[in-house]
Amino acid sequence: MSPLGTGDLRRVFENLDKNGDGQVNLEELNWLLEKIDIHYSVNELESSIGKSSLDFDEFLYFYDSISSEETMRTDGSESRESNEGDVDQETDLAEVFKVFDLNDDGFISWDELQSVLSKLELWDKRSGRDCNSMIRAYDTNNDGKIDFEEFKSMMLFTIS
Repeated sequence: MSPLGTGDLRRVFENLDKNGDGQVNLEELNWLLEKIDIHYSVNELESSIGKSSLDFDEFLYFYDSISSEETMRTDGSESRESNEGDVDQETDLAEVFKVFDLNDDGFISWDELQSVLSKLELWDKRSGRDCNSMIRAYDTNNDGKIDFEEFKSMMLFTIS
């Protein structure tokens, strides 16, 4: 199961498609990646993707291929040692956690979550999503914020 549903991915796609042409070009995709502090050149993206833009179905395929790679890493089906995979996965998750932990205090609060989702244009007041509810869903110790262990559990749950 992918971490985001088709409706969420449609919204991401539409937000990325700044010029409304039904295609996400590499500049638009690169914009999103830079927002979450992942830096590639447009040439590197084109080399990786093999084309200069993606329609929605291709975008879904691209997303699914990334999710499949992550699932392979998390279920241990890669040929490398599982400890090495666990270290890589933990490092990747720590980097993603840092994107959300804006004040670097080791926790993701509702306002940090809302801020990052807003920057990615995935949240607005009219969306009906409540960042407090999203936090509460994975806040196992009920302190009102997500620590790294809770974040890891959430990410591993949504990837599997």
